[in-house]
Formats: sequence, C-alpha cells, structure tokens
Amino acid sequence: MSDAITVDDCVIHTLANGMTVLVQPMPWLRTAAFSLSMAAGTESEPDDRPGLASIVCEMVQRGAGSHSSRDLVAIQDALGIDRSSGVSNRLTSFNAAMPADSLHKAMELYADVARRPHLPADQLDDARMMAMQELRAIEDEPASKVMRRVRQLQYGERLGRSAGGTIDGLGQIAQDDVRDYFTGHYHAGQSILAVAGKVDASRVIDWAEQLFGDWKTGTAKPPMTPDGQPAREHIAADSNQTHLGFSFDSLPYGHDDYFAMRAGIGILGDGMSSRLFDRVREQRGLCYTVSLSCNSLKQTAGVFGYAGTTPPRAQETLDVTLREIRNLTDDLQQAELDRWKVRIQSNLIMEQESSSSRASSLVSDWYQLGRLMSLQQLESEIESLTLDQIRQYYQDHPPQRFRIVVLGPDDLQVEANDA
Repeated sequence: MSDAITVDDCVIHTLANGMTVLVQPMPWLRTAAFSLSMAAGTESEPDDRPGLASIVCEMVQRGAGSHSSRDLVAIQDALGIDRSSGVSNRLTSFNAAMPADSLHKAMELYADVARRPHLPADQLDDARMMAMQELRAIEDEPASKVMRRVRQLQYGERLGRSAGGTIDGLGQIAQDDVRDYFTGHYHAGQSILAVAGKVDASRVIDWAEQLFGDWKTGTAKPPMTPDGQPAREHIAADSNQTHLGFSFDSLPYGHDDYFAMRAGIGILGDGMSSRLFDRVREQRGLCYTVSLSCNSLKQTAGVFGYAGTTPPRAQETLDVTLREIRNLTDDLQQAELDRWKVRIQSNLIMEQESSSSRASSLVSDWYQLGRLMSLQQLESEIESLTLDQIRQYYQDHPPQRFRIVVLGPDDLQVEANDA
C-alpha cells in the first residue's frame, strides 16, 4: 500500500482500474463490515426498463464463481455474514457485516458476485415475480405509495424513478437486458469498496488488489438533471385514513450551508421532542404520526414530510404542519438546538460501535463529497452551529415550491404559495 494515503485514521487507496478502497480500522470491535458500491443505479437504466437495476442486483446473487445460488447462501450463513443489497438512483450496493475473522472469505465471495455471476436465465422469472410482489405490496401500504409519488414530483419522473420499477417495466425485462446491464455497469470505474472494523488496513488493501485489481474499468453516465416542479395531487381512496406527503427543495450533503439547513429540519422533525411531533400530534392531537427528513442526491436534494391522520382532521393537519415549517425562525430556542446536537452526537457515538454503519458512512462521504469526513470533523461542524446561522439560512431560503400528495377520500385545499 505504498501509494495509499491516510486521512485521520482512515486509509485511502485507488486501484489502477479506478476502484477506490477506503479502510477504517476500529480495533476495539470484534466485527468487520464492508460496502461495495458500483455506479449501476436507476439513472443507468434504459428509459423503458424501470426496475432493471434491481433485477440485476437480485440476479447476480443467484450463483457466482464456483458457487451455486444455494452454495452462496450456505457459505454466507456459515461465515456469519449479515448482508443486504440495494439500488439507489446512482449506485448498486452490497453490504456485509461479520465476525472479523470472516472478512477475507466474505470479500472473495462478493468479488465473485460482482465480477463472475451466473445470471441464470431460468431464474429470471422468479426474480421478476418477486419484484412484482413487492410492488403490489406497496399498493397495500398507502404511506409508501404517497411518498413514492412525492419523490417523483420532487425530482422529476425519470430521476425520481423508484428502484422497484413498474409492473409494465418489469414485464418487459429479458435475459439480454440483464446481461447487457451487467456487462455495461458492473465494473471498477467509480466503484467504492469501504471496509471498517477490526481490520489491518495493509492486509485489506492487499486483498482488494488481489480480488479486484484486474477487474475491467468503465465510465458512468453523468448525473441526470432534476426537473421536478411544484405540484399538488389527490389520490382518491375509500379509506378511514388520510395520508399526506409533501416535499420542498433543499441542499445536497456537502454544501457549505448543509448543516444549518439540516439543524432546522432536525428541530422540526427529529424525534418525539421535535416541533412537528409536539405541536401537531401532541398538543393538537391532529394526527397519529408526523415526520420530516432530508434526502440528498449528488446533484440535488429535498426535504420530505409525511403525516397520517383521519379525514376530518386532514385539512388542519396539513395547514398546521406547513405553517410550522414556514414559521420555523419565529421562535427558535437554544434548547431546541441543544437537543438536536445531543441526538446527532449520540448517533456519532453509536456509529463508533458499529462497523457496518461506519462502512456505509465512508461510501456516502466519498460518493457525495469526494473526500472523507472524520467523526471528529463532523462533531466539530455540529457543535459550532448557532441559532443565528440557522435563522439566516431559513430567512434567505424559506421553504417553498411544495410538492403535495393527498391519499384519502377527500382532496384538501392548499394555499397558493404552497403549491
């Protein structure tokens, strides 16, 4: 690892084919974890094949290298691997956490998955049916259905496309599509391997060179431009509940004002002491749940909110919720900021106890920022935030251009400046 560099206590190494290897030793743990991410997200799908990235993500795990699908599962279980996989707008990721002694063999397995999958044609229909069942299950989950639609309105139909795709899109995917997508997008170019836990950085980098050093390289499609616009939609449903989803423009992670923006959203929506939970649910009893969170893509970002209530209380729930968001700066209190800082610091402390959380954070930092942010740097950024910074940000960038989706028996009225 002669050309590796160390930032704080994290080692960064770039393979000749473009793959970035990030290693965070955490010697106080007994576990290790890695996240392997490639530029193979929904933005790389053909326009008429929504869901293809997720189908390929599923198919590569149905046998790889010298292992059948059944063998892969048996070996993963024998190694004690807690695994997951997923597709975002830009990335396909495979995550694994395990006892530290299992790390090398786990990396070997996932090198096979990413590089030498069998892609068995006789299992494509099984993967397709499973994906379709998940889509149909969402139809029975109105909260998920609302938020999927809000995401499309926020980012635009193409960029806001769900990783699950559509029933029609899944139905058109053929074996050639699977193989072409794998061949075109599973490569070392812009891929990231992040490893954290009880590991020796030098050995991990040697293993990465052996397993991925001769992997082909490639390029990724440039990020799509978001084209979502303010909108209001009503999805009629004969229900005893009304589900409210909304969003507005925000800042991506890495922007100079990101943490000021994030603190304001935290005061509004993080936890049971947040303003929305207290003032909309607890004090007025308008809804049974209300939440607000940030979502950051590389090229854009949004703040997304949800409230579940009954039809008679839906209009007031929407009105009070949007009013609280618009009026955030009217009565900001130091105690609110202090509580949010404690919550973030608590999360940072817990991350120090989790190799899988740290591996995921390394990938996120590298992908979003092109650099790593140490826990100490992050803690310093949070601790230095002031109420004046938050107030100034929201006075300069008041929440507006809302996307609002109502699912329930009745449509709702929205003020002209909210949609």
